[in-house]
Amino acid sequence: MMQHSIKTRDGESRKEIFDPVRRIWVAMTPEEEVRQKFILFLLDVKKFPLSHISVEHSISVNGTVRRYDIVVFDSELKPYILVECKAPEVPLTQEVLDQACSYNSVLNAPVVCITNGTDVRIFAAGSKTSSH
Repeated sequence: MMQHSIKTRDGESRKEIFDPVRRIWVAMTPEEEVRQKFILFLLDVKKFPLSHISVEHSISVNGTVRRYDIVVFDSELKPYILVECKAPEVPLTQEVLDQACSYNSVLNAPVVCITNGTDVRIFAAGSKTSSH
């Protein structure tokens, strides 16, 4: 199976990173770098098919349009894992978990994950206890 790697380039006004899911170059912010490294982990380590990963898709949460970071779908194409990514300097607080859970109130994925690239916390939906 193909190993994926981080691809970066100097754009006209910014450094950019390639998103293999959306197949586009995007601004390389600290949060985007975390998101792209996590996508590569999902593809290369966890072996999820590229076609089962969605990135930055709009959803309606309590009447407000929001964008989740990553959703991994199961073999029946139902949401399986919701991933909320933050920049490395952002601590994984209850507020971050609450944000992910608000998205998951619409998606109903059985697994919710929050990460800042350094720390990863995984929760069973509806659970307040993390596992590592």
